[in-house]
Amino acid sequence: MEKPLVKPLDGSQDSELQKLIDFYEETLGFCPNSVLTMYHRPAIAYAFIELNKAVMENKGRLGSSLKRLMAFVSSNATGCRYCQAHAIRAAERYGAEKEKLEHVWEYDSHPAFSDAEKAALDLAVQASVIPNSVDDELANRLRKHWDEGEIVEMMGVIALFGFLNRWNDSMATEIEPKAVESGEKRLGAKNWSPGKHLT
Repeated sequence: MEKPLVKPLDGSQDSELQKLIDFYEETLGFCPNSVLTMYHRPAIAYAFIELNKAVMENKGRLGSSLKRLMAFVSSNATGCRYCQAHAIRAAERYGAEKEKLEHVWEYDSHPAFSDAEKAALDLAVQASVIPNSVDDELANRLRKHWDEGEIVEMMGVIALFGFLNRWNDSMATEIEPKAVESGEKRLGAKNWSPGKHLT
């Protein structure tokens, strides 16, 4: 496959797009190439950015860093290296504790993670695999720690990254240098590499 499948466009002349992508300057420090690829059909890029903003807004106790760790765990379950690097970078930028960043791989057994966080991260894994493996046991653990609105926020993160994982893995979206830097720093010890996302 010639990489990337579709090349990102330069949206710098679109003032409306520039207003929307300020969100990514905060979360990642750059506009992702995935959004600039979506920009081949501007309505998709605009809608995606607005969805991303709505999903990542915090209304309950979930918090920005846990949402980004959930995004990482979900992306790890699906195998999208582009999204793994982006999610771990965003988790770091949103203040995830060093111990959690270093042990997210074994969150289910590591004492840095509370039972509530473990339930949220288990949802991110079980809702991301095919076939879906969310079951009554997990549902009961989630309800023990989180209210329904918070569970909706979690599913928003997982579903958003389900879209992104498929988009970026299928497109072989070219990964940005800062995302590579975060991936190598935080994930390199676990054999992370940009793979097909590096052109």
